[in-house]
Amino acid sequence: MPGATGPADTITIRSLKRVSDIPAARWDRCAGTENPFLAHAFLDALEQSGCVTPRTGWQPIHLVAETPDGEIAGILPLYVKGHSQGEYIFDHAWADAYARAGGSYYPKLLSAVPFTPVTGPRFLVAPGQDFAAIAGALLQGAKEIAREHGLSSLHVNFLPKAQSDWAQSAGMLLRLGEQFHWTNDGYRDFDDFLEQLASRKRKTIRKERREAVAAGIDIVTLSGGDLTDEHWDAFFGFYMDTGSRKWGRPYLNREFFRRLHASMADRVVLVMARREGRWIAGAWNMLGSDTLYGRNWGCIEYHPCLHFECCYYQAIDYAIRHGLKRVEAGAQGEHKLARGYLPVPIYSVHWLTDPGFQAAVARYLEEERAYMEGVIEALDQHSPFRQAGPPPDSD
Repeated sequence: MPGATGPADTITIRSLKRVSDIPAARWDRCAGTENPFLAHAFLDALEQSGCVTPRTGWQPIHLVAETPDGEIAGILPLYVKGHSQGEYIFDHAWADAYARAGGSYYPKLLSAVPFTPVTGPRFLVAPGQDFAAIAGALLQGAKEIAREHGLSSLHVNFLPKAQSDWAQSAGMLLRLGEQFHWTNDGYRDFDDFLEQLASRKRKTIRKERREAVAAGIDIVTLSGGDLTDEHWDAFFGFYMDTGSRKWGRPYLNREFFRRLHASMADRVVLVMARREGRWIAGAWNMLGSDTLYGRNWGCIEYHPCLHFECCYYQAIDYAIRHGLKRVEAGAQGEHKLARGYLPVPIYSVHWLTDPGFQAAVARYLEEERAYMEGVIEALDQHSPFRQAGPPPDSD
């Protein structure tokens, strides 16, 4: 971790009731520009739209580390949670076990981007500051809040490995999971990518791409000034329909997307499918500095392979054309493996205020990590990519 100045005993920690309590420029100086979900505009849109409020079980209590001269040296996005929904690191079994032992697992503290299973820094330290000192002060501040308010635990989800390693060294418990990401190996175009796959996989993807548009479907990719209310209204209809069927109550509302369009349209990549002049499906992505992040998909008509085309193949094609390094296609889904998305580890860290419960969870996580390492290794054996050898056969 980079370091320069800022001893921990000179740092003051204060909490914010909302992201808008500090200017966007000061927040974004700490958050950086690589990950769009950490931007002041994104988190503020969640709060101002009412998606993230105490009423929805997400009470913002963001921590800010300040130097003696009032400079913001670091930020920890933080929420008091009344449930475990919208997190994608599942701890429901922990809550049940704690309740059976006579404890109250909720409320708890969570540092994450709401409803967003995307890896990114959570200890947001300003350039030129000593990471360990600032992050350590933020972590200590979060633990003190948990103790003072009788909260059961502190969780920091979807950390990059460097920050998860640091947090583990600071006494947090490490949890290992997996996602499926596509990596750009310098491909010239989509066909160049396909040539790296085993023949059977290559043929399957070409067949799926043909089937996806066989019913006269037109697919367009929209960003920035090309986006209109018509596109957002259509996509929101897809999102609500799919979300209502999958998990009962979609997390995001139309006002959130209105605010996202107003403040971050240039970082939105919306893949929309149209048939006979009517929008029928769409996939919402966010653009980082070198990564395309797939977020939500929805449709009002079923067509074979259209989901694969809009969510996976169009994302790969976009990443290649724009020189991006990765596509992160969201949580779970082993079906992504056959489409060129390979398993990668994801990390979260946890701390429980009750020492006995902390010890029990530590034992559980040790076993779970060994299991997950085995899962990732086994999935790697089913990579769709060709092994080193002769040139690919013709299709």
